[in-house]
Amino acid sequence: MYFPKILTSFIRLLVLPACGVLLPGLLAAQGARPGAPQSASAPGSDGIILDMREAARRGDKARLAALLPLARGHALEPWAAYWEMKARLDEANVLDVQDFLSRYAGSYQEDRLRNDWLLLAGKRRDWAGFSAEWPRFRMRDDREARCYAAAMEVAQGRAVTAEVVADVRRDWFAQRELDDGCLLAAGLLHQAGKLPFNDLWLKARLAMEANRPGMARAAVELDAPDAAATVAQIQTSPIRYLTSRAAVGTRKGQELIVLALIKLATQDPDQAAAQMESKWSVQLRPEERNWVWGVIGRQAALKLQDGAVQIFAKVTRDKDLSDEMLAWKARSAMRQGQWRTVKSAIEAMDASAREEPVWVYWRARALTALARSDADRVLPRQLLESIAGVQGFYEKLAQEDLGRLISVPPAPAPLTEAEKAAARSNAGLNRALLAISVGLRSEGVREWNYTTNLHTPGGMPERELHAAADLACQFQVWDRCINTSERTRTSFDYGHRFPMPFRDAVVNQSRSIGLDPAYVYGLIRQESRFIIAARSGVGASGLMQVMPATARWTARKIGLTGFTPDQIYQQDTNILLGTSYLKLALDDFQNSLPLAAAAYNAGPGRPRLWRAPGGSNPTLDGAIWAENVPFSETRDYVKKVLSNTVDYAAILTGQPQSLKARLGTVGPLPTGAVDLSTELVPP
Repeated sequence: MYFPKILTSFIRLLVLPACGVLLPGLLAAQGARPGAPQSASAPGSDGIILDMREAARRGDKARLAALLPLARGHALEPWAAYWEMKARLDEANVLDVQDFLSRYAGSYQEDRLRNDWLLLAGKRRDWAGFSAEWPRFRMRDDREARCYAAAMEVAQGRAVTAEVVADVRRDWFAQRELDDGCLLAAGLLHQAGKLPFNDLWLKARLAMEANRPGMARAAVELDAPDAAATVAQIQTSPIRYLTSRAAVGTRKGQELIVLALIKLATQDPDQAAAQMESKWSVQLRPEERNWVWGVIGRQAALKLQDGAVQIFAKVTRDKDLSDEMLAWKARSAMRQGQWRTVKSAIEAMDASAREEPVWVYWRARALTALARSDADRVLPRQLLESIAGVQGFYEKLAQEDLGRLISVPPAPAPLTEAEKAAARSNAGLNRALLAISVGLRSEGVREWNYTTNLHTPGGMPERELHAAADLACQFQVWDRCINTSERTRTSFDYGHRFPMPFRDAVVNQSRSIGLDPAYVYGLIRQESRFIIAARSGVGASGLMQVMPATARWTARKIGLTGFTPDQIYQQDTNILLGTSYLKLALDDFQNSLPLAAAAYNAGPGRPRLWRAPGGSNPTLDGAIWAENVPFSETRDYVKKVLSNTVDYAAILTGQPQSLKARLGTVGPLPTGAVDLSTELVPP
């Protein structure tokens, strides 16, 4: 993260002791105990903190222990002490841990170490140690720790409520990686008769479809240990497993066949459908048949195949499908204009999914399309009114469907000096800013998020969030400014939520090549949150997240001579290359903002395939097209970039804006037109 020197120096005035005396209220930021030395950080001591971070990444306990005394008194001492204690936590005793928790009481590092200690106690089945710290754990955002808490209740013979069971089920099903805590809790609840075998096999189905065989096997093993090895065989070759069996008669045998059909469907949905039609459909129970057809239908829908709707039509009861399958059933039906199917699929979802703005909106659209009288239009209008607003993509679409364009909402009341002072004196916020300023971005972000979201139940009150966002913007930590501002629910400060740093460079460059600056700002906000040094896992860099190969190609295309890869991090060059590539993509996709945004995120080849899925409606409403983007990341990206664009346009012009107009329609390449997008390289 780049910080102007004057801003970094000012942060130090906030968080470092002045003339050997801590600023009022910042004793906790220093992690100092009463009577402890309160000296200012020695020159160059930031390097000690950075060295300790690297030693922590290497797991170098000796180096951490040697450096910790040198970090005492630094404003980031709590991080230094945390890294040192975390590295030796498995060897530490309760007194060591309690000393740390007491020394840094009230800080993020205290609760983070408590989290680590709880996980260790859970793995050791040390329920006495776990129960001592669990009530003091403030964050409660760790799924595995929550699962251990439930396991502790069962292991200690306490009555387990339906709410606890539901929480474990939710956390276990939400796992992306296998962990000990939720597997333990699920197993104990199953043994106690609280988690039925159906849930265990359902978890296995979901894991198999997500290509997490270890998780599928572990779930099966909780109910049928003798069948766990078979899951591995199915993962290796589902078709071999299916063709080697003639019939099944047991529940376990049927579930294994379902797992094999699911795995086959993820590899070859047509072959899975053939297996169902020729052999297995008649041998499965209705719920199992419906689930398998739901998996096959989802795979077809992800490929934007016209036949997806017909596959989903084989499902005899929508309630047997997962919400994800129902979502793709609704999406495939949208493309075909089959609004009755859209409606029924959404209404079969669980209440929590059905109440998400995306499905409230599409249910309203379906009901409107099916309406035959004014009375029929009452419910869809009520649904639209329930979500209409300026906070997101579907909220904006609902607003427009009700006949209202998108405008900048009234600004909240100005912050008082007392509110600003409270943010400036908040130890967690200041330590987070300092961490970011010296290069500890991930640590700073975590501490900032903890301070705003988790330190107190429910997070900071709204006025405190406004003040925290204002503080982040003052120090040009734009991502924390934006994310903090996005947490407010009743008042919206668009100066914080949609900042416009580098305004002259972005606006002038965009207009010079015929791009809407609002579109560029909408994209940058989504790409990097205005972090100049942002770098993705695949190498995209800078404000506009430009890949090196794309930068070289674009530089040649626009005649930029003498370009070198390191220039990607230069603000003006990054904006030049990013906007130039975006303009080329927009021109080559016939000025379609959704297609160009998709090309910028997923590469130009994919939106070329997605633009004309065929069927009875080859040209789609832009919102329907965006909702059917098969990649969840790109689907979310396109919607957020277009939503951001409308907000920035309203700010820049001072005029009401239309999201629908920017979405337009998306369809096949016009007859006789040359597909120029084939020349684009992935961004």
